[in-house]
Amino acid sequence: MCASPVLPPVLKENSIVISELASGFDIAAAKDLIERNGLCFEAGYDELFGIHELGELVAVGARSGNILKMLVVEPSHQGGPLLGELVTTLVGRGLDAGFESLFIYTKPAYAQTFESLNFTLLASQGKVALLEYGKGLKTWLAGQRSLIRPGLNGAVVMNCNPFTNGHRYLAESAARQVDNLYLFVVREDRSLFPFDVRFRLVQEGVRDIGNVIVLDTSRYIVSGATFPTYFFKKDDPVARIQMELDVTLFASRIAPFFGITRRFVGTEPNCQLTDSYNATMKRLLPVHGIELIEIERKQAASGVISASRVRELIANNELSQLADYVPASTLAYLVSEAGEPIRNQLQLNLRR
Repeated sequence: MCASPVLPPVLKENSIVISELASGFDIAAAKDLIERNGLCFEAGYDELFGIHELGELVAVGARSGNILKMLVVEPSHQGGPLLGELVTTLVGRGLDAGFESLFIYTKPAYAQTFESLNFTLLASQGKVALLEYGKGLKTWLAGQRSLIRPGLNGAVVMNCNPFTNGHRYLAESAARQVDNLYLFVVREDRSLFPFDVRFRLVQEGVRDIGNVIVLDTSRYIVSGATFPTYFFKKDDPVARIQMELDVTLFASRIAPFFGITRRFVGTEPNCQLTDSYNATMKRLLPVHGIELIEIERKQAASGVISASRVRELIANNELSQLADYVPASTLAYLVSEAGEPIRNQLQLNLRR
């Protein structure tokens, strides 16, 4: 997505000016306002906007991709139109940048305020609520209506960076336990293998399993990479909060649409974070009428099969060993000319 051009200051009534904050002085003032109101200043935004009244900064907010964050209004100015003016500006900038929907994470106590500004509540956890501006989720679900199937339905959510024999084994094992298995591929492009490659390798890798339906998660997965933490306290368990919100979003919004009552995961002996996520699902999914089923991870002769092991073999140029870890369709891509840029990148990363 391309950033929108910088806007000139917009003069409102009563000497109120909305403008982008780009100078060191303005950014320092924004940081001070945010921190004085009990939040943390997070760098890494695309745009930072503020509202000045008679030269004093009284409101601030930022946009990072399709996420609005660090929205603060000076207490003396709360309850008026400033938050709405700021949100309208940031939403407009996000739409101009090419995003169809904008998201905001906020404290649950403030969810109703953003609902009054035309946001829709998607999910809420004790510490955080996720809201969306636009009809993105509704539109995405409507586009999947033809994939709805009757019967006992299950789901697997995979990143597949890349698709391995372990992923294949999990899909096969889960598919035998349901009438239909929805295999969601994480769409977020923050992996070494681009989404379109990951999605195609999954499709090719499960093509012969007749009751598997492959689709993507769209934007409706709460990623640790994009999850803002500016409104949490220092001792808040951020990773757990992010996991709980993601599980709640899936269980309350996505699973009911597809009639999903089982979710399958592989056991996780190596990654504490993934093991914690599985524990979170085990705790929360039954509340929504969804059973979590853990399937023992598939082993190769040298140990557990994992995408990280596959990437390690590629980085070490040990391509002859890949056949033990990936299906033929994935192997064909990994050793092909199309896969050369990824091979080169992994080998370059190893040398650094």
